[in-house]
Amino acid sequence: MLGRILYILGIVCAVWCVLDIFKTAKCGLIGKILWSVLVIFLSWIGFAVYYFLLRGKI
Repeated sequence: MLGRILYILGIVCAVWCVLDIFKTAKCGLIGKILWSVLVIFLSWIGFAVYYFLLRGKI
């Protein structure tokens, strides 16, 4: 049960990050696609890296 909740929460966070990347990132289309793929494939790690280190810098 807890695993399923964490999985769904991870998906929600990844989708939020992808939407935020395409809405606010200043890098080109290729950069946005690469960051989006990275966040989706790395799920929690990608979310943490984007949110705490890169948000507002790219």
